[in-house]
Amino acid sequence: MPLWQIDIYPADGQVDREAQRTAEEIAELGLGENISVAFARGFLVQGEFAKDEAVRLATTLLSDSVTESSVVAIAGQDDLNEPPGSQTTLVNVLPKPGVMDPVAASTLGAARDAGFDVAAVRTMRKYWLSELDDDSLQTVCRRALSNDAIEQVIVGPLEMDELDVGSDYEFKLVTVPIRSLDDAGLEKLSKDGQLYLTLVEMQTIQNHFQSIGRDPTDIELESVAQTWSEHCSHKTLAGRIHYRGPAIGAEGVDERQYDNMLKETIFAATVQIRETLGDDDWCVSVFKDNAGVVKFDDDFHACFKVETHNHPSALEPYGGANTGIGGVIRDPMGTGLGAKPVCNTDVFCFAPPDMPADELPPGVLHPRRVMKGVVSGVRDYGNRMGIPTVNGAVYFDKRYLGNPLVYCGNAGMIPVGMEEKEVMPDDLIVAIGGRTGRDGIHGATFSSAELTSESESLSGGAVQIGNAITEKMVLDVLLQARDRGLFTAVTDCGAGGFSSAVGEMGEDLGAEVWLDKAPLKYDGLTYTEIWISEAQERMVFSVPQDCWDEFRELCESEGVEAAVLGRFTESGRLVLTYHGHTVGDVSMQFLHDGRPPIIRDAVYEVPPSKPLDVPAMTADEHHDALLKIMGSLNVASKHWVIRQYDHEVQGGSVIKPLVGPQCDGPGDAAVVRPRIESQRGLVISCGMNPHYGDFDTYHMAASSIDEAMRNAVAVGADPSQIAILDNFCWGYTDRAETLGSLVRAAIACQDMAITLGTPFISGKDSLNNEFSYNDESGTKQTISIPPSLLISAMGQIDDVSKAITMDAKEAGNVVFLIGQTHCELGGSHFSLVQELTGGNVPAVNAENAKQTFKTVHRSIMDRLVRSCHDLSEGGLAAAAVEMAMAGGLGMKLDIDAAIGQLSATEMLFSESNTRFLIETTPENADAFENMFKESGVSVARLGTIEASGDLTIHCGDECVLQVDVATAKSAWQSPLNW
Repeated sequence: MPLWQIDIYPADGQVDREAQRTAEEIAELGLGENISVAFARGFLVQGEFAKDEAVRLATTLLSDSVTESSVVAIAGQDDLNEPPGSQTTLVNVLPKPGVMDPVAASTLGAARDAGFDVAAVRTMRKYWLSELDDDSLQTVCRRALSNDAIEQVIVGPLEMDELDVGSDYEFKLVTVPIRSLDDAGLEKLSKDGQLYLTLVEMQTIQNHFQSIGRDPTDIELESVAQTWSEHCSHKTLAGRIHYRGPAIGAEGVDERQYDNMLKETIFAATVQIRETLGDDDWCVSVFKDNAGVVKFDDDFHACFKVETHNHPSALEPYGGANTGIGGVIRDPMGTGLGAKPVCNTDVFCFAPPDMPADELPPGVLHPRRVMKGVVSGVRDYGNRMGIPTVNGAVYFDKRYLGNPLVYCGNAGMIPVGMEEKEVMPDDLIVAIGGRTGRDGIHGATFSSAELTSESESLSGGAVQIGNAITEKMVLDVLLQARDRGLFTAVTDCGAGGFSSAVGEMGEDLGAEVWLDKAPLKYDGLTYTEIWISEAQERMVFSVPQDCWDEFRELCESEGVEAAVLGRFTESGRLVLTYHGHTVGDVSMQFLHDGRPPIIRDAVYEVPPSKPLDVPAMTADEHHDALLKIMGSLNVASKHWVIRQYDHEVQGGSVIKPLVGPQCDGPGDAAVVRPRIESQRGLVISCGMNPHYGDFDTYHMAASSIDEAMRNAVAVGADPSQIAILDNFCWGYTDRAETLGSLVRAAIACQDMAITLGTPFISGKDSLNNEFSYNDESGTKQTISIPPSLLISAMGQIDDVSKAITMDAKEAGNVVFLIGQTHCELGGSHFSLVQELTGGNVPAVNAENAKQTFKTVHRSIMDRLVRSCHDLSEGGLAAAAVEMAMAGGLGMKLDIDAAIGQLSATEMLFSESNTRFLIETTPENADAFENMFKESGVSVARLGTIEASGDLTIHCGDECVLQVDVATAKSAWQSPLNW
């Protein structure tokens, strides 16, 4: 069967943009300034047709006849290797066998639909480079042209005459001789087998199989490892922990014993809040399904989930982020009987993108490349599924080098009455969507391990590549099947693959699985690979037998593959078969309840405090400090990221990430109408302050909750109906001090949630976020991320017409400062840009915050507010200039009424919590001010919005800051204006 190669180039007169982009990236990575590049994208197509048919395929289906030209020949022929320009070195980049190739899969289906007899398709990229020595060429190939985790590089012509689609698998039952191993042998098995279980856990498994008189099969051992992994069981946060640390806000020691730390802090807060609410409880389903569910209106509930996909994104940024957002979209889809996704969120943490390439440790991708890959991965998946990405943030810190953090979230809507599910005995186990391949093997266990410079070669198989179109088709089937009542339960097939999905669904009953029935991408998979593969876009349903025919016909009508993999039983066991052979038989009780509890000590000591010496500063020095803050990576505009996302799809976006007349101001939160026929809206926001964790993780966590809340309240969310999610990303928690910092943050979450009456409804943790390598001297070096707690908030607003944006609206309007400012410059952006250390980290007065949020919300609902912006990074000065530049106006303020005992510098740049800048009309100013005074909330009238393009701030008769707003805007937009 002939193998045709089809190369597609820009047509004559068209710019070779991919070549330009590649040359720029090579230069940005410091790999060469003047390397000339030409580019072509290519397809390898195996099929029974002649050249004229191959040409027709190329010109009608694979290329744009206006902007592109194509060359078609049998693979390996010389006319395919001629450079389009003066370049001399040919480099072919192809996905490794077994790596998901969505474009190839779509091409195969489209070609067959068009009548072409195509057996297989593979995509490729071709680069011609100007002459390089061997070492430089290898470096360019590895760092700029390919990713070794998922791609192979062939320099020179391709020498192949067929596409390798896998060879037949010859069945052989594998037994693991665990009963005879000593402790060293158990630890070696855990590491070499990528199980990543502790010695105690391995001993527990050993004891179990000794008690039943046999060794486990490989699939049984893998099933236990997946189920017991940190990623799936959250065993550290749910473990028995003895905590000792300084008392909060008082002298003395805080000593606590937890049997289940997560349950006794964050879960306990929600339980207490729900009990207090009584009949007014608006939580529906929390901490028991794929996403948390709350009431929305009479017909629908809202659900929300945020996940992390850190380790895969470190190895393959595009695929890791791509499948991160794809996976979290499936969480609402797999909640209850299925929710419709309505919007996405994303938060990223990277090392600085301007880091010199020669400072990178071995095995680390350049931060700029990581950032571009992650952003494009989220962009492509959300845009292609037709789900708007409406809210997020990007943080930078050198400690994220080697361990970027990728948080992806999704909110969905589920009909009232469909929030519960129950697997019934004799229901069929049905998988639909993508086929199973080797992508994602050991993904769950890999995500529970520390990264090292060897991770790319050892764990490349843990990386997946998503296919958003397949998931959109699965969603279409799910919603129709739900409304027809064709299934009793559904879950997504995420970490651990079928092993986790089926294992969790059948936990209270039992299940019998026929692994040979799973549709495969290619031949050659072992029964264990089928079971633990994390190939994407798959969901598992519990389908009553009398509904199967209708369910199958629905799937066929939508072009979605469905297969019966087994049935749920009342045996209490997980039984796995392959072509009639029993390859696994494990007790559900041992699988889900047999893991020994983690027992650890947690110790926390607040780092010694030292005063922050704030020098006396002139107005000019304040001006320079403000421009430095606006131009710092953590404050600077993220418009390069934001503008790649579709905010308008589904037609429900009310407040987008960028606001103001020019749509270029930094919005505080997103507002979305999930039901177009209703004016009721969802509000999505987030809060995160990694720098504060260097001072005290309690205040870091409290500040994150306060920030998420005030962002939501600033656009109009009702603070009495905001639900929050926690995502803990931490370093190696086997260390007592690292675990102690996490426990202290969880205590803050409990305290804040209870006082504010704000329940946690879901969450996710990602631990062991450290990267180890050997330096030039052979000494082991470890980079640990800063304690990083993301708080995501989902609020509600009765009428989206009352929603408020942060851009200044009209000259002559009055500006108020709400909230108290303290001398809290510790960890602030002022301290960072001025290279100052010490000081007090911002704390939260939760009782005061509750009253402040309530009063701000009431003022917005009473239509007394024209614009509202929370004070966060950069403090008052940054917030004021952001409002002014977003509205294309200026401000004239006097801080004398609010300054108290603070210096002007402290007043301008302190990042104290629970503060807002609010604009009102002159007619409403007195009513607004009286409302806050009557509520006991600090309010200060600072000045007015001006038509000029300046921000001027006085303290009495002294001008303490004057800045041209356009200059500040330029400083803010330029760092990431890629």
